[in-house]
Amino acid sequence: MEFRHRPVLLDECIEGLNIRPDGTYVDGTAGGGGHSYEIARRLVSGRLIAIDRDPDAIAAAGERLCGLNVRLVRSNYSEADKVIHGLGIEKIDGMLLDLGVSSYQLDNRERGFSYHDDAPLDMRMSKEGMSARDVVNGYSYEELRRIIFEYGEEKYAKNIASNIVKLRESKPIESTAELAEIIKSSVPQKARRDRNPCRKTFQAIRMEVNNELGSLSEALDKAFELLNVGGRLVIITFHSLEDRLVKQRFAGFCQGCTCPPEFPVCVCGKTPRGQLVNKKPIEPSEEEQRDNPRSRSAKLRIIEKIKD
Repeated sequence: MEFRHRPVLLDECIEGLNIRPDGTYVDGTAGGGGHSYEIARRLVSGRLIAIDRDPDAIAAAGERLCGLNVRLVRSNYSEADKVIHGLGIEKIDGMLLDLGVSSYQLDNRERGFSYHDDAPLDMRMSKEGMSARDVVNGYSYEELRRIIFEYGEEKYAKNIASNIVKLRESKPIESTAELAEIIKSSVPQKARRDRNPCRKTFQAIRMEVNNELGSLSEALDKAFELLNVGGRLVIITFHSLEDRLVKQRFAGFCQGCTCPPEFPVCVCGKTPRGQLVNKKPIEPSEEEQRDNPRSRSAKLRIIEKIKD
């Protein structure tokens, strides 16, 4: 299956990065190379390091980016500092993260991300390590309830977790179709009519399998430290928990004095290290949402480093 992933908020990301022809940039989620291609073709003496944990993405990006000054690296964006320093680079001028799951991963039934197809429970972006099958069959009721409630924001998390534990006692839950049926039977009929009730639970399990929030939290600090003064960090989120984490961390980078308000003068000496390029998140236009329905929940936040 061809690796295809329509880059979301493409023009807005490129503008947000404020690309210099001689700069050094990182695409931490290369995917099929859509954003990477547009970054790389604006470089003259500069260079791009394109990172992705998915071996299929690296192969596809390699084909698309052939002939451009791009270094492809298979890794997790949370290890961007190791990747960059391993290439002999100290600082960068910009980094892009396009979070979430790609269209290719969703549409390739063998990867086990989608609740629309019957496939082995997998959901591993890297094709390595713990799978969705391990989570569904190995986690306790409490662990399942927690991740489904927290990561999926699913109000029927207790019922879903309880039924998973009950049904796996007779045989392991092996496929996406089996899991989907359990979820559907665990929610009221009205919830099944409104929209597919599997979306939130599948999302939660995927986020757990790939440690998405943990990787993002780690990456935010590392990416900001890697930036040169004037460099920018550009992040697209698709989930409220991701967006909240990015918003809060960006606010921390922009925070100045932390002295108690009753102090007559500042004694902490802390000044902001970053400034927001856009006060509110940028969202896809109505036209983009029509052309690419998967872009509807996207939010773009941009920060510029103003002090080391």
